[in-house]
Amino acid sequence: MMMSTGLNTGRAALFFGPGKPFRLEELPVPDPEPGAVVMRVTRANICGSDLHIWRGDGSFAAGGRDDGRIIGHEMTGVVHALGEDVTTDWAGAPLAPGDRIVCQYFRACGRCRPCLRGRQEACINATASFAGRPTDFPHFRGAFAEYFYVRPNMAVFRVPDAVNDATAAGVNCALSQMMMAFERADIRLGDRVVIQGAGGLGLYATALARESGASQVVVVDGVAERLELARQMGADEVVDFTEFESPAASAKHVRALTAGGGDQVFELVGRPGVIEHGLQMVSPGGRYIEMGTVYTGTTSAIDAGQLVMRNITLQAVSFYDARSMAKALDFLARHAGSLPIVGGSAPYRLEDIDRAFEEAQQGRVARASLVMEG
Repeated sequence: MMMSTGLNTGRAALFFGPGKPFRLEELPVPDPEPGAVVMRVTRANICGSDLHIWRGDGSFAAGGRDDGRIIGHEMTGVVHALGEDVTTDWAGAPLAPGDRIVCQYFRACGRCRPCLRGRQEACINATASFAGRPTDFPHFRGAFAEYFYVRPNMAVFRVPDAVNDATAAGVNCALSQMMMAFERADIRLGDRVVIQGAGGLGLYATALARESGASQVVVVDGVAERLELARQMGADEVVDFTEFESPAASAKHVRALTAGGGDQVFELVGRPGVIEHGLQMVSPGGRYIEMGTVYTGTTSAIDAGQLVMRNITLQAVSFYDARSMAKALDFLARHAGSLPIVGGSAPYRLEDIDRAFEEAQQGRVARASLVMEG
């Protein structure tokens, strides 16, 4: 086991459980193992799944720890230190201290049954790297800190010069996740795509649907700022569900807009209660892609007969492979300057993390982002 020298420290915002404030602590910056990288975080977004943890949704209600832990996962940074034999990123580009990078926040084991079947995004051991006390090596296991420890099996890529930090921060979760989802859902030229939720996932889904050749892209949300961003991302129609008397009424409106429903409908809200009405937006023979509800312990009412009689396919997607991250960076480099920034509309300092979560929860910002001092 590698040890930390203790000669350098970095701040981390420790999370102790739902309803409790974060606490900033100094932790030792570790020396990297062979094949590992220590990244100095420059920007970290508050993702929807972080809000689930913070609120204690479903199984996350039992996520508190007396010694705290570092949460957060959507980030970018620069190389602080390279482990032995690390000279390039996963695409073969030279890598040196100071280079801007993005990395996977989880680690596929490569040995479990899903991994051996070529489904690394379904690795049963992917979250094992999250485990451990902040006082134990490698200390920095989450994004809401000044450093992050990139383990040897975590894909790491240099960020193209044309892509700024505010944009790059969304690569290792929202955009890579959507790249994986679009491949799995087999989006085709001419498809009608409906997107529930215009957070980070939903905004990227909008842009990818447009690039994939969708004939119509409809985005449903209840926050005006998000809906405007969705339009800028390429949505043909936006639907503010707060303007309707019921979810069923807004679903009916979406069916009317799409002449019978979407060929592909994405759930990117993160609340199981929206699934029932999301399924009502799917056309016969269409597909419903479930991605937003990442916590267990809750259920949604589903009319199974409707699924059968309307030939609806259910598809769930979590995590992504290294190829998806490479494709995400290429997408951002090709569209640099032509798409709005998804991850930087509301920057906060690390010491303001409690306020950042509160304002993200209230829907006052499209995407809260923590900016670290370099």
